[in-house]
Amino acid sequence: MSKARLRVSLLLLVTLATLFHLVVGSLFWQAVGIVALVLYLSSLAGQLTRMAKGLLLVAGVLTLLALWRSPNPAQLLFDASGRFAFFATFVVALSMLRLPAYRSRLVRRCGQSMLLQPPSRRYPILSSGSALFGIILNIGVLNLFAGMIEKSNTLDAAQGRAWVREARQRRMMLALLRGFSLAPLISPMGIGVAVVLSSLPQVTWLELAPYILGAAALIFLAGWAVDFVTGPHPPASKAQLAPPSLRPLGQFSVLLMGIVALVFSLAWLLELRLPIAALLGAPTAALIWLAWQRRRLGYGGLPAAVSAVNRQLPWLLSPSANEIVVLGAAGYLGHLCVGLVDTQQLAPLLTVLNQWGAFNAVLAMLMVVGLAQVGVNPIVTVTLLVGLLPQLAIEGLTPPLIGSSLMVGWALALMSSPMTASMLILSRFTGVPATRIGYRWNGRFLVTSIPLLAAWFLWSPF
Repeated sequence: MSKARLRVSLLLLVTLATLFHLVVGSLFWQAVGIVALVLYLSSLAGQLTRMAKGLLLVAGVLTLLALWRSPNPAQLLFDASGRFAFFATFVVALSMLRLPAYRSRLVRRCGQSMLLQPPSRRYPILSSGSALFGIILNIGVLNLFAGMIEKSNTLDAAQGRAWVREARQRRMMLALLRGFSLAPLISPMGIGVAVVLSSLPQVTWLELAPYILGAAALIFLAGWAVDFVTGPHPPASKAQLAPPSLRPLGQFSVLLMGIVALVFSLAWLLELRLPIAALLGAPTAALIWLAWQRRRLGYGGLPAAVSAVNRQLPWLLSPSANEIVVLGAAGYLGHLCVGLVDTQQLAPLLTVLNQWGAFNAVLAMLMVVGLAQVGVNPIVTVTLLVGLLPQLAIEGLTPPLIGSSLMVGWALALMSSPMTASMLILSRFTGVPATRIGYRWNGRFLVTSIPLLAAWFLWSPF
């Protein structure tokens, strides 16, 4: 057995054992998942980025601190390791949807249809389309669509005008980036929802939805308005062809609604929390989609779909090692920090924060954005704050408001920080420094949207 296949086998054992624990409630299977996770992490030597290694190092230091300071270290470390396994399972489950999506003709037709729209319609269509595709493809949507943009945005298409080509590049890449960054907000299967709901068991997605969907609408409209105002608006070519139909995008939207409906149905029928239902629904939807693509091969395409999953899993999951480590280690650290912090020692801080009430939600949002600019991954900040802030019981700062503000801060961090993976991918495709994309290209948008979002959280009717 190759090393890649061994890693995938261990990762699948983590996933299956964790799912069994989450659905049935078996501590034995949680322990099996944790042991498999430790073996998986030990097999990643030489495969991790500096950020992933740094988070594992911090996790090791905090583990020693927990052994020293915690009154019940075994239980605390066991629960924290279970959080690590949960987020590893989340990455595996959501990654399964990429298998049918990457070979889908519908996906390619949607991409071409969005890119060939006229300038007046291109921003809203590309931004909303990349948000929808981001739900399934995650960061893969940036590689897919950025490559399409660079191929289609030629000097010939701009009629030899270099400044038009550069303007189109900037506007389309920003629409792509902002749309992708909205995916964690609008998707009930997103990682932001999983982090918040797993840390706030008393909160449901329906309680988050008014805040996060309203904020997503504000971000979308602010981005569209800034794009229109900053332009430019070159005259259209007389020979310009009629724009292609948006029917493929409508078909993809129906497909996406079907996947979301499956997740909600599982949550209702099995009486599961939404993040757990997503862990079951995403692989199930991926298998059904693969089987549909192979339905002509007999037996409804199911045997061919299972064979494709078995064959392509190493290719699919091997590049996810860093994502698994960063996300899982952040969940592990967040749980340990909450368990080690004595809230009684925070009484002086609570006295100050109580005076600000709901404005603390705005401060939390800005903290996620600010720390992302110096390299602190938003998942780390959100995991820590969503665990600590509810314990302070600040008057006027409800758990849904806390979770929503942190998710919005996460989205803004993806749009602005030059150190996020999304910004680095766009920098690689465009040849433009990530700092220029985040601060020069996106500066006016951030200046416009942050006050609007602050007002939304302070005076929201919900």
